[in-house]
Amino acid sequence: MSDATTEILASQLAGKIADKTAKIGIIGLGYVGLPLISAFTNAGFHCLGFDVDAEKVRMLKQGRSYIKHLASEKIADWIQRGVLDPTNDMSRLAEADALMICVPTPLSASRDPDLQYIESTAEAIAAVLRPGQLVILESTTYPTTTRDVMVPILNRNPSGLVCSRDVFVAFSPEREDPGNPDYTAAGIPKVVGGIDEQSSELACALYAHAIVRVVRVANAEIAEACKILENTYRAVNIALVNELKTLFDRMGIDIWQVVDAAKTKPFGFQAFYPGPGLGGHCIPIDPFYLSWLARMQGMNTRFIELAGEVNAGMPRYVISRLSEFLNDQGKPIKGSKICLLGMAYKKDVDDPRESPSFELMELLMERGAVLSYSDPHVPKLPKMRHYHLPPMSSTELTAEFLASQDCTLISTDHTAFDYEHIVNHSSMVLDTRNATKNVTSGREKIFKA
Repeated sequence: MSDATTEILASQLAGKIADKTAKIGIIGLGYVGLPLISAFTNAGFHCLGFDVDAEKVRMLKQGRSYIKHLASEKIADWIQRGVLDPTNDMSRLAEADALMICVPTPLSASRDPDLQYIESTAEAIAAVLRPGQLVILESTTYPTTTRDVMVPILNRNPSGLVCSRDVFVAFSPEREDPGNPDYTAAGIPKVVGGIDEQSSELACALYAHAIVRVVRVANAEIAEACKILENTYRAVNIALVNELKTLFDRMGIDIWQVVDAAKTKPFGFQAFYPGPGLGGHCIPIDPFYLSWLARMQGMNTRFIELAGEVNAGMPRYVISRLSEFLNDQGKPIKGSKICLLGMAYKKDVDDPRESPSFELMELLMERGAVLSYSDPHVPKLPKMRHYHLPPMSSTELTAEFLASQDCTLISTDHTAFDYEHIVNHSSMVLDTRNATKNVTSGREKIFKA
């Protein structure tokens, strides 16, 4: 096709975006995809939702939500108004004018980027690609993925279409803060970078309808690097405070009081908090994407890799502290009854991805502990890629149950937990989140790790 034809295709898509007749396809209906659908349906667009998980599609068609902070009433409203059409039929990708890819980007066993979901999604799009479509990758990944991994796959389409000539491609990193009502998908500024000028313009025009502010950057690589920087910044600072925690524990200094004191400085300091390990779909993973990319460039990112090692070692540190505290009471971990509070990776969410609670459980199982857990947001223990735990259900924290445990281990500090009740009826509480800071009685039973 000629440059004139490319201009016509871009103009046609721009017109559809302007009058909101462009159909939006969201691929991956999870913690990123569903909030994105919410933003675009609220803005007046119709969405096609794609997911390979037939059960998710079935629930959505029935108007049922599987994500805590998106109510079933909202899903049912989308279905009833016909603004969302969920499907696992990937041949329907051709129906969308703009496609947004929100699939997982995990690490391999050797901590290398695992792009299988991006690649398989790009292949599915390529199979039905048509002229004038806009394809936007939102999945967090390393810089150059869009241009060097996804574009070549899209260019292998059977129709001979070429990205930047017949099809438009951009990257816009997802920004989600699950459980935080102050930041919805529509309320967080969106960074957007295309593989060419027209792709950038079209992607920015589309997001401008649904997102509070669009931040256009020069290209896809800057947008990709922006996301990696955001999460590596957090990972490095959390590693710093986690390392200080292990030092201050040895000295009998409460790291939580130290951080609270430091954050009174009105400039030059941002508070980060220690914990039993990193969780979520980005922070435990993204720094390793960056260190892998550095190795591909013949460089070492020692600072970033050290931060990753510190954070990855926190679950074992918690177990070592637990062993010390139990030993002081004449008990080994083997045979001790231990209940973990919180399997979600973060306070007040139902998202278990990369939660350190799973590693804590696995480490305790290896040492012969008798395990249980309680989490009002995770009623049944989900299957995880890297952990092999027996089926379990959340246990009610009755006075009798708590009294029967040798230790109650607070891994995630959900608001729903009654910490006064927990401490009063437990024989020992190991608090990794400073959740018991306001408990007034029974403090002699509280240990920090």
